Amino acid sequence: MVLLLFVDPFADLDPDLAALRPLGGFFVLRTVRALVAGPDAARTDELTTLAKAYGELGPDGHGNALGTRVETVAGRLGTTEPRVAASIAHQALAARLWSVALGCAVRYGRLPDLDPGLLRWDPAATAPDDLRLTEVRALPGGAGPAALADTVVQAVVHGHLEPLGEALRARYGVAAGLLWGNAGSALAGAARELGRWARANNRPDAAARTRHLADTLFAHPLLSTTGTRTGPAFRRRSCCLYYRVPGGGVCGDCCFTQPPRSSPRAASG
Repeated sequence: MVLLLFVDPFADLDPDLAALRPLGGFFVLRTVRALVAGPDAARTDELTTLAKAYGELGPDGHGNALGTRVETVAGRLGTTEPRVAASIAHQALAARLWSVALGCAVRYGRLPDLDPGLLRWDPAATAPDDLRLTEVRALPGGAGPAALADTVVQAVVHGHLEPLGEALRARYGVAAGLLWGNAGSALAGAARELGRWARANNRPDAAARTRHLADTLFAHPLLSTTGTRTGPAFRRRSCCLYYRVPGGGVCGDCCFTQPPRSSPRAASG
């Protein structure tokens, strides 16, 4: 029965990705076309691409977009631990990427090309991380559940999370298990919000697509060990280190039930 829901016709990708707007701000992906007549049009060209951000992080972490983002997050959270800020910055960007990809998969039955070279980013912007797509072009591939999930994996896991994680591990020493735990947590959160929207708007087809996509994505080897799922609920097996932020605590899906006592240099994840 679930498979039949996937053969319903989807709308074509529109140049403004307008079908994402009803899902809420965290799912919206602004396009250059939508900005061309607005006050931010000229500034868009000045923003760095995610491809450049992933590839340019030097030994000191300064003078580039990813380093700027970590410094910005550290300042807003009031933490002096770059590793903590790097983890929180990573989870926020992962959540945006998952939300955009799942939103498009469910609403359009396909994805726009989310290549890091096409996505522009302001590392000093306020959360949620604002992404701007410079060109809307559909990725090849069928709208069947397996093909669609594979397209999401290629776009998000291999296209973004792997190079982003490599850059953060190299500069800040954040454990790989922690970063993939962030990715699992962000995926679960995006799927949960998308399922909530589908139920609130009486869209059982969208709810079924969301569940199937989440199930398939969490079967991927890089995500299958990140936590335990019970329906839409998720309990991760690592900690994002938010408890180390002044005034912070443990998150709702944390592996800890209360903030642990540990050394700032201790490994996590």
